Amino acid sequence: MWRVNSPKGSGGDSSAHFRNLPIFQGCSEDQLREIDRVADEVHIQAGRTVLRQGDLGQEFAVIIDGEADVVKDGEVVARLGPGAYFGEVALLDSITRTASVVAATDLTLEVIDRRGFNTLLDDLPSLSRAMLKGLAHRMSDLEEELHRLRSGS
Repeated sequence: MWRVNSPKGSGGDSSAHFRNLPIFQGCSEDQLREIDRVADEVHIQAGRTVLRQGDLGQEFAVIIDGEADVVKDGEVVARLGPGAYFGEVALLDSITRTASVVAATDLTLEVIDRRGFNTLLDDLPSLSRAMLKGLAHRMSDLEEELHRLRSGS
């Protein structure tokens, strides 16, 4: 598994990466700063596997820069870019990863590990509610995609 290999830069509004994500939209500025405090910036080289299908989920990540492929059972099923996030479902329920994520280009990620994630959920009740809404939205999108695939359109 990859680990943090560089500290965050000191400039700019680093909590902005989280502000626009559906799962964090209900958070106050103080809560966003707390989320940013537990996150680490990680750099991944192109071609490297970020998450492996079948592994136990240990991190949640947001793509800040670059692109990654979602690979399920050896087949690329999606391409993710800046602002996309992954890993939240496995962290919520200690389940195994349902797909791999492979860096299609060099990536910069903001990563929250299991301990930081659990601290956030314990300390920020509104985050739990916001995440439930975000997950419900994601499930709805997946159901629509499944329906579209089944109907052949």
